[in-house]
Amino acid sequence: QVPLVESGGGLVQAGGSLRLSCAASGRTFSTYHKGWFLQAPGKEREFVATISWNGIITTYAESVKGRFTISRDNAKNTVHLQMNGLRPVDSAVYSCAATAGSYSCTSTEYNYWGQGAQVTVSS
Repeated sequence: QVPLVESGGGLVQAGGSLRLSCAASGRTFSTYHKGWFLQAPGKEREFVATISWNGIITTYAESVKGRFTISRDNAKNTVHLQMNGLRPVDSAVYSCAATAGSYSCTSTEYNYWGQGAQVTVSS
C-alpha cells in the first residue's frame, strides 16, 4: 500500500492557486520531517519545500519562495502545500514525502512517498 496519498492537483491558469494535500495511512508521521518534491517530464525529482516534524522549520526552493507555503497538521497526519501565483514552469508531478531521519531537503533522504499529483498551469 502507498503510505502517502496526494490530492488537490489539477489544471489551473497562470496566476491561480492550488492547495495540495497529503494524507497518510498505516502509520503516524507526526514525528517525521516532511517535504514536497516535483518531477517534470524527463527530469529528475527536485526539491520544493520541507517542514520539520514540529513545524518550526520550513525550507523552500528559491523558485517558489514567497509563492508556496508548506504546512502540516500532525493531529490529522497530513501535510499541505499552498501554491499561489502559479506559473507554467511550475507544471509537474508533485509528490509528498516523509523521513524518519534528519531534516533534509534532499529527496534521497526521504523514506516514504506518495504516488504524486499532477499540477498543470496553463499560460
